[in-house]
Amino acid sequence: MSPSPLPAAAASVSRVFAAARARVSPAPLAPTTASPLAGLAWARPALVLVGGTLALDGISHLIQPGAPLLLGLGAVAGGWWLLGPRPRAGLARRPEDLEGWRQRCEGLLPQFRALEGNEAAEPARRQQLLSLAAERQRPEPALALVGVEDSSADGPLEAAALATALRGPVALRLQLGQPLGGGGGGWCWPEGPAAADALLFRVTPPLRAAELRWLEAVPAGQPVWLLITPAEASAAPALLEEIRLQWPAADPQRLLAWSGRPEHLAAALAPLAAWLGREGASLRQHTARRRLEQLHGLWQVELERLRRRQWQRLQQRTQWLVAAGVLVTPVASLDLLVVAIAQGLLLREMAKLWECPWSLEQLRAAASELARAALAQGVVEWSSQALVAAVKLHGATWLLGGALQALSAAYLTRVVGAAMADMLALSAGVAEPDLARIRREAPLLVARAAERERLDWGAFLEQGRQWMLQAKPAATAG
Repeated sequence: MSPSPLPAAAASVSRVFAAARARVSPAPLAPTTASPLAGLAWARPALVLVGGTLALDGISHLIQPGAPLLLGLGAVAGGWWLLGPRPRAGLARRPEDLEGWRQRCEGLLPQFRALEGNEAAEPARRQQLLSLAAERQRPEPALALVGVEDSSADGPLEAAALATALRGPVALRLQLGQPLGGGGGGWCWPEGPAAADALLFRVTPPLRAAELRWLEAVPAGQPVWLLITPAEASAAPALLEEIRLQWPAADPQRLLAWSGRPEHLAAALAPLAAWLGREGASLRQHTARRRLEQLHGLWQVELERLRRRQWQRLQQRTQWLVAAGVLVTPVASLDLLVVAIAQGLLLREMAKLWECPWSLEQLRAAASELARAALAQGVVEWSSQALVAAVKLHGATWLLGGALQALSAAYLTRVVGAAMADMLALSAGVAEPDLARIRREAPLLVARAAERERLDWGAFLEQGRQWMLQAKPAATAG
């Protein structure tokens, strides 16, 4: 019995892609001289396709009968390398005022409508924006006194005493809420303290685990002051130093030691009162901008969840479209054309899904950087070896002659597409791709995408088995 050609083919594939990696060099961002074809967007891809077709057809007549597998996988990889210019891009500027953030939040509402397919949730989101607008109308800053469970066991702080101690040139609104719990809700700050302009956090030295977790979960950009009650006044310096070691993010100027006696409260809070007098006029604007920015971030997370749900369907459809094209194409060199067309369709739909304004050439240029990283990390080699192992384990009855080639193409499409989705999510608001940055980040994006897909390798293999069972009659009839 002659040995199966699949292990030898997989070894050859590894050698081919090892040589391809050795020849890869970063593409320049811009040509040094003008090309006579620079004005024709279709010229370069047409030349690549025609030249690749002629070259691969010629080679396929000169080498072994098993060459279609090698040429097909090489063509699959080459399809991701297509196209052209390498423009640098400027990053979108972050809004610097309230109106800019409000407009950004308003701009997300049509995206919700497009992804959800209805407007049922839009009134609630508009109400969130109106609530934040109402918060901005308050002239006086708000200070929230918070603590964890028994933080006030040494003696409660009365609102009147606190107001007297913090009396200054700026009117102040105090919030004395319920003590914070143990974080059962995911260490998410309640709406009241989260909306305050500053927090006065009463802690028990040394910091307990729950207090440290709540401090680490303070909304980004929200000022927090710590009110500490040492057992003895002489121990205050040592306790303050211990808290700075426990919580490195602590501002030494915002650590306040209080003896616990009401007559000493004003002296302990004097730095906070002076800070409120200086910053009170700007605190409201800062908080309003922070709250709008946080709302924008939360909505972006919701949008990304909706996009990923649609992307899963798009990914599966495209990967099997690529696999089917590679499987039924009678001439190996035409696989390049099949993958290029499928890639173009995939990138256009992804750009629409992520509201990306990049042109198809720019999308392909970004995808080619991710494909280079995928080849350098051996994604195709790993998938080929894993498929060979699967054949040995499950038998070859479900595989046709081009199955290894087709499934490897599907897996490459899957990994590079997943990395492209991550890249588009990170590039929200960027008018044009910064290829130098993408080139730097491509290895990490591809590594993360490949790791996620490897964890789901069993599901991919089962999908491949079902697809092959469906494709076998069509391929046989062809």
